[in-house]
Amino acid sequence: MLRTALLLPYLLLGAQLTAQLNDDRRSFTPADSLRGSIGPERAWWDVRHYAVFVTPDLDQRTIKGRTYIKFTATAPGRRMQIDLQQPLEVDSIHMWVERPFQVGDGRFEGGTSVKTTVPFEREGDVIWLDVHRPNGVSGPHEPGEGGILWIDYHGKPKAAKNPPWDGGWIWTKDAAGTPWVSVACQGLGASVWYPCKDHQSDEPEEGATLRIIVPDSLQAIGNGRLRGTSSNGDGTTTWEWQVSDPINTYNLIPYIGKYTHWSEVYQGKDGPLPCDYWVLAGNEAKARDQFKQVPEMLRCFEEWLGPYPFYQDGYKLVEAPHLGMEHQSAIAYGNNYVNGYRGSDLSGTGHGLEWDYIIIHESGHEWFGNSITTADIADMWVHEGFTDYTETLFTECQQGPADAQAYVIGLRKNIRNDRPIIGPYGVNEEGSGDMYYKGANLIHMIRHLVGDSTFKAMLIDMNRTFKHKVVTSAEVEAFLIGYNDTTRAPLHPTLFDQYLRSTKIPTLEHAVVKGRLWLRWSNAVPGLQLPVRMRIGDGTALIPVGTTWRSTSVDGRSRKKARIQVDPAWYVETRALKRREIRALKATELKGR
Repeated sequence: MLRTALLLPYLLLGAQLTAQLNDDRRSFTPADSLRGSIGPERAWWDVRHYAVFVTPDLDQRTIKGRTYIKFTATAPGRRMQIDLQQPLEVDSIHMWVERPFQVGDGRFEGGTSVKTTVPFEREGDVIWLDVHRPNGVSGPHEPGEGGILWIDYHGKPKAAKNPPWDGGWIWTKDAAGTPWVSVACQGLGASVWYPCKDHQSDEPEEGATLRIIVPDSLQAIGNGRLRGTSSNGDGTTTWEWQVSDPINTYNLIPYIGKYTHWSEVYQGKDGPLPCDYWVLAGNEAKARDQFKQVPEMLRCFEEWLGPYPFYQDGYKLVEAPHLGMEHQSAIAYGNNYVNGYRGSDLSGTGHGLEWDYIIIHESGHEWFGNSITTADIADMWVHEGFTDYTETLFTECQQGPADAQAYVIGLRKNIRNDRPIIGPYGVNEEGSGDMYYKGANLIHMIRHLVGDSTFKAMLIDMNRTFKHKVVTSAEVEAFLIGYNDTTRAPLHPTLFDQYLRSTKIPTLEHAVVKGRLWLRWSNAVPGLQLPVRMRIGDGTALIPVGTTWRSTSVDGRSRKKARIQVDPAWYVETRALKRREIRALKATELKGR
């Protein structure tokens, strides 16, 4: 997802870049809880596959759709919550029971299943229904049972006002006046355009099918692999796309326009990876030049993060009528074929002008966000902090470690420390937009705490351990804490409390007393344990520091001048005690020591 960038001049237009989610609310409604939590009507069943068939009316800006939801019960249950945002209307709901149709080659097939009508009720953006058991048996579904819901719907979906941040359907035209249409719905939710279980915690293990009907003169691009096109004989063509890997609901997106296409094969760590590019017909020449960054990006990221997570579905960039979004295997690109973020460097160092922000950042999300997904968007720092740090990794691959460190440190000027990075759970609400810049700097500090070799192994193993999985921040924190070189001080849980659950930036207080350097953290969470690398005189050391005073020896020159310097990789503040504070320190806490 795109970040908050408060200091860029074009933001004078007034939009905060994470506005689609991060609206800084302090109170929530029952509807927020229905949207953001796993209540009893969501908890008992697991989505196996989505098949979304949609026909947009490009003139009327309406859609007509049919969605199949293949599900399996994981616990006893019957009443089901399906999400579909108003003003879209449900026409009918049916269900196949007894012997459910199977998904084959992107189609639902079968012959002996029984289709039954399912009554439903509407409550705002939620549809309530009671699903039938196989063979006409009464009572709740038992674990292992399931079926396929068939939902027909239509209407005029919410139109995006400022995509991708204020999302919805995007109805626009290209420079030639040809229709150019897509959807951006992270945070807002996929239920803005198709019925689904609209929660990040449930990705369809068997992937998804996307079938889009458009005029013959246009192309319809979707996620995954193109399974085929077929003429309908009425001036329209059906384009069918198949996703094999699990996919988050908001990532499943149609792109409709006058596109041109080319492809290449990247020889990656898991074999040949097809890379496809779909851009507006008039932009092919500059796109071919700009997209040369893709193989460089893939080589760098596979070296640092492990293999690209979606070899089955391929890698794809699709020109979009908005700035960009991490749509899995079909990344939305709208950066106008310039380097930086719309031609600006978010770090202010100039290093971010050496690469295209949308290509690098949104592709980083294939590892963090698309493959590793958080169950609740309150934990979105796992997506955005790590993805933000992939920009630093790419800068290092391209320009070297010194420039990479300058880049990530340069991002600090954008940190607001307005509220905690981790937001409230269960109400579909993010925490602070600091999850980007502050999250990246937390990860950079962890890298320097554990060392480069351990850090690289940690990232690769993290992507191997959590590949295609839904996680919590607590699970990721436990993984990082447990993954450490025994020759170094271990990461302490309070590190994450400090930077994720607090807005305080720890201050390293220091003073030379009785020939020793005394240190402690202030402005810290209780019990903070954070070692710090310091230059003391002519030497450098990684020193354990807590919230109570500790001392270390210093050489003679440093004793006189108290000359110390904290490694700039640490996102902390420092403060030398004043003389009166040193006298008080001697008389109280250091008395007798």
